[in-house]
Amino acid sequence: MIPIKQVNSLVKKYELLEKELASGTLEKKEIAKKSKEYSSLEEIIQSAKSYINFENEKKSLEKIIEDKKSEIEMKDLAKSELKSLTEKKEINEKKLKIYLLPKDEADTKNAILEIRAGTGGLEASLFAADLFKMYEKVSHKKKWDIEIISLSKSEAGGLKEGILLIKGNNIYSALKYESGVHRVQRVPETETQGRVHTSAATVAVLPEAEDVDIKIDEKDLRIDVFRSSGPGGQSVNTTDSAVRITHIPTGVVVSQQDEKSQHKNKAKGMKILRSRIYEAERAKKEMERAKDRKSKIGSGDRSERIRTYNFPQGRVTDHRINFTLHKLNEFLNGEIFDQMTENLMIQDQESKLESLNN
Repeated sequence: MIPIKQVNSLVKKYELLEKELASGTLEKKEIAKKSKEYSSLEEIIQSAKSYINFENEKKSLEKIIEDKKSEIEMKDLAKSELKSLTEKKEINEKKLKIYLLPKDEADTKNAILEIRAGTGGLEASLFAADLFKMYEKVSHKKKWDIEIISLSKSEAGGLKEGILLIKGNNIYSALKYESGVHRVQRVPETETQGRVHTSAATVAVLPEAEDVDIKIDEKDLRIDVFRSSGPGGQSVNTTDSAVRITHIPTGVVVSQQDEKSQHKNKAKGMKILRSRIYEAERAKKEMERAKDRKSKIGSGDRSERIRTYNFPQGRVTDHRINFTLHKLNEFLNGEIFDQMTENLMIQDQESKLESLNN
């Protein structure tokens, strides 16, 4: 049970924000902050009001059911309404519990998505390219903006490594469950015997860190410049425009050579570096907080096998929640990606709720 007092305070906060935003007396900075709060509360306010009114509505219906003067039809209708009301109350309670869970400060951020070919040679790089296309399709469908930070291709249209910055609302919360090892089982085009091969690609999702999130001191950086090289060792240009940035305290190293300008490569490299350091700090804090709780969703560790894409059977299975979709092509086209994400979110929330109750 959620204390009514706690739910009442949500409604009061919502009504106060509504008055403040309508008053026309707020400064620009305050309007942006309070509008964000108001929008967040708007998602849950109907559930909160319904939860508060439950007891009164329940008593009214029980009065009809218990009244000997009530007609049978009226009693049956009241019983049906009471059943529906109780079911709705349970749904609202769950929604409120989830809303009241401690928020992940990174959920509202943009995300840096890193895809790398793993074990399996050419087939692994082809699969990495498939994953890259899948995330592109998901982003287009959701009208998210994509900025390609780095792209290293292999032969036959494969991908050694791809790094994307995806921008929009609550991107990290939508993509954070993608971190880990993605495994593919299929018959390669070069396979004459029709044997199924297994290969893998790794995905890492980092919240985009801003200057306010993490301060990096210039004296803690070692910056090396070198000549960019393209596929097959060909020179991309004749100047030392490629940049390697080392963050000395953490040992994090980022290389960037996609741009012809050293300045642009440094800016892109710093974006990745900042996000990797920020994510490492977050992971450290999360581990400290979760020492007593083993998350069912998994740590998001890149070494953890999270999902299998089985082409002969046309299925995609997420091993963390034992959830299978028998529509592999639709999933890779980004059409049913949300079904997977929603199930992962629900399981994660239930796990957190369980830990709160223990």
